[in-house]
Amino acid sequence: MRRRQFSLGAIAVAVASLAVACTASSSSMPSGSLARVTEPASSAAATSGNGAPSPASGPVAVYAHAGAGMLSAEASKARALVYVPNSQSNTVDVIDQRTFKIVGHFGVGALPQHVVPSWNLRTLWVNGDKGNNLVPINPRTGKPGKPVPVADPYNLYFSPDGKHALVMAEALHRLDIRNSTTMKLERSLPVPCAGLNHADFTADGSVMLVSCEFSGKLLVIPTSFTHIAAQIDLNHRLTPNQPTGSMITTMSAGNIEPGATAMPQDVRLTPNGKFFVVADMLRGGIWVIDAAHPRIVRFVPTGRGAHGVYPSRDASVLYVTNRGAGSISVVDAKTLKVRTVWHLPGGGSPDMGGVSADGTKLWLSGRYNGVVYVISTKNGALLHKILVGSGPHGLAVWPQPGRISLGHTGNMR
Repeated sequence: MRRRQFSLGAIAVAVASLAVACTASSSSMPSGSLARVTEPASSAAATSGNGAPSPASGPVAVYAHAGAGMLSAEASKARALVYVPNSQSNTVDVIDQRTFKIVGHFGVGALPQHVVPSWNLRTLWVNGDKGNNLVPINPRTGKPGKPVPVADPYNLYFSPDGKHALVMAEALHRLDIRNSTTMKLERSLPVPCAGLNHADFTADGSVMLVSCEFSGKLLVIPTSFTHIAAQIDLNHRLTPNQPTGSMITTMSAGNIEPGATAMPQDVRLTPNGKFFVVADMLRGGIWVIDAAHPRIVRFVPTGRGAHGVYPSRDASVLYVTNRGAGSISVVDAKTLKVRTVWHLPGGGSPDMGGVSADGTKLWLSGRYNGVVYVISTKNGALLHKILVGSGPHGLAVWPQPGRISLGHTGNMR
């Protein structure tokens, strides 16, 4: 939070309004507009010649290539480090994964938000939000390079075919489509919402679901990136312990739009490709969204301030960070029911991060505590608490298994 794709086979296209009433219901990829989906999604377990996911028959296993130890040739050349962007300190701390000691520290300009692996895994990009730049890091050395001017890079994603870098220009209310190598602006897609920030893609890579934090909405965007096919409005759907009135203003730090009662954050596709789960910081849980027919399926309470979602290396569970509750909910990836909740000793503010390459540790930033938490994925024990700069946010654990990165802090496929 800022302080201040489908080939679905054939898609029947009926471009109606930008707003689809979803609240009332309980190299190149094919793309198209999506107002209504008429066929289920195809699977995507194969790989095209350039490393991008491509349709294939058989069961979908979204994270089949991101299992423990499955490092690509490129990723295996990287140093085992964790990169922590300190939003309030305008710095990055670099932590050795083996010793848990800070081994590097450098300035990056104003309000670094996330550290994002590039699609080809050769570069890590520090998103300098108010600094209006992307700072490249060489993962083989852990050293930063020359900043690249980019307007308002709150977050960064990549098209599944690797051609485009997708900048979540949150303050500018637009999705900027850039060249994935040079970061040169190709075009912009204005968005009818506030707080554009997190996203994920369908299993076949043809549709992107994007969260609008301050409007309480989700956008359905085909990966032609030419238009918005649909909106899903979360605001009028009742959920347990739903905040109202002054509580909404307090919990949202006053950034939320009038009338909004939801604050969608991280978006992640389930391992079977059937659903997106969307963490909602204001509602304290995850929305379950049908991926083939974009609509709300249900809501699962996890804890106050639900923020990040990370699959385990065996894809059996999803770790949901509850920033306001100081806890991590372990959600069964098949049933999407909470198995257990891990509470940080003395509380805390677990935010963004990632799972180690071997799957044994969950690394998370402590957003309001100036620390990084290292948590055992075996039993939820807090192994280490490492002091870093002020306002640590979207830290990246690197290297991570997978063939390509779709962005954020390591959305690997």
